[in-house]
Formats: sequence, structure tokens, C-alpha cells
Amino acid sequence: MGDKNLAIEVNNLSITYKSMKAYSIKKNLLKLKKAKVKEFKAVKNVSFNLEEGQILGIIGKNGSGKSTMLKALAGIFSPDEGNIDLHNKSISLLSIGVGFNKSLTGRENILLSGMLLGFSEEEIRSKMDEIIEFAELGKFIDMPVKTYSSGMFSKLAFSITAILETDIMLIDEVLSVGDQKFKKKSYKKMKSLISDKKRTVVIVSHNISTLKELCDTVMWMHDGVIRMIGDPDEVLDKYTEFMK
Repeated sequence: MGDKNLAIEVNNLSITYKSMKAYSIKKNLLKLKKAKVKEFKAVKNVSFNLEEGQILGIIGKNGSGKSTMLKALAGIFSPDEGNIDLHNKSISLLSIGVGFNKSLTGRENILLSGMLLGFSEEEIRSKMDEIIEFAELGKFIDMPVKTYSSGMFSKLAFSITAILETDIMLIDEVLSVGDQKFKKKSYKKMKSLISDKKRTVVIVSHNISTLKELCDTVMWMHDGVIRMIGDPDEVLDKYTEFMK
């Protein structure tokens, strides 16, 4: 292992979805027969390590297992096989629509999200004003989240994750949300967060220029396996070639 500190270790990780077609559930309730459950292996025996401070981009066509991988790292999906070791680091997932209670206000959701990330109420309250200011939601901050547009939703999600800083940040294709001005602002904030030498970041994106600019390593996933991992330029060039 040498003198490098590992932030994330993924060993032989496999994740299987079980899917039942909706109509067959209804039909089977009537017939009281066992529905056929289709299994789909979203991630197949994947292993990789990330050192503290590394910035990994994950690319791949839809259905390649990228977001599943991210959710497994965040602890939302549990492995069917293999394991993930985060070396006791705090972790946050920035993904649209994860973890908000729609009937609570924006302000209440800041507290809720912060606590789910493992922060104390005191810590969250000390950053509350900064989060609210960054999110630019005005009076909507005290309205139920179900009244929000998707742009407002993502502004709030971004602000919480960006200002309550964790050791490991997982980002799911989120830099493409909000209006142009907010996009610029969030991109700038992202860059400053990423430049912290101790913070480890994993970004899932389809945007090749974003990945080239922000990442020091890129992992190309295809059909649930790692097709290639390494230098961003090399991997992304091969990926672009392949997608033609």
C-alpha cells in the first residue's frame, strides 16, 4: 500500500436488481401465482481503490452501472457480493431527488439532510445561513419542497452538499442543473471543493470536457464492469472512439 492513504476500497463488488413488471404483479395478485422475477446484474465483480484527495470521473453509456456504483458507495444500495471500505470517512451523495422529504420546508430539509450526512444539529445550524444564501431560493426556503421546481430542488441539494463538506463527495451529473448563472456558480464552487487536497471526489457524468477538466482519473464502465481506468485523456479518447 505504500504511504498513500486509501479513501475508498472496492473489492469484487456485485449488485443485482430484481425487477417485476408492474402488470404481472397485478395479474398475479388475481391468479395468486408467483410472478417471475427478472434479475439484472447492474455491477459485476468490480474492484478499484481511490487514494485520499483523488478525483475520479465515471463515464459510460446509460445502463452501464455508473449511478448504481455511486449509490453503492453512498450506502443506498448494499452489495450482493464483495465489499466497500470507506476507511471511516464521512461521505455525501449529490444526486437530484435523493433524501428530501417533500412535505417539509426547504429549511427543515437542510436539517434533515445534514443529519442524514452525520452532522450534528449545531453544526448544521451554524452553516444554515450560508446554505440558504447559496441556494438563492428567497421566500421558498420556508415553503414545502413539493412546491419547488426541479431547478430549485437541485439548487437546494447542491447547496447542502457543497457547504456541509464531507471527506468524500459523490456527484451524479449535477453540474448541468439550474439556470446558467447558477451553473457557473456551482461549477466554481465544485472546483474549489475539489481542490482541497484531502477531499476525495467521485463524479458520474456524460460530459467529457467536465471530466477532462476536473478529474485526475477516469473509469469507463460498460455493462456493469470496468472497461478501462486511468489517465482521463487516454480513457476518454478511447470511450469517444468506442461511442462512434
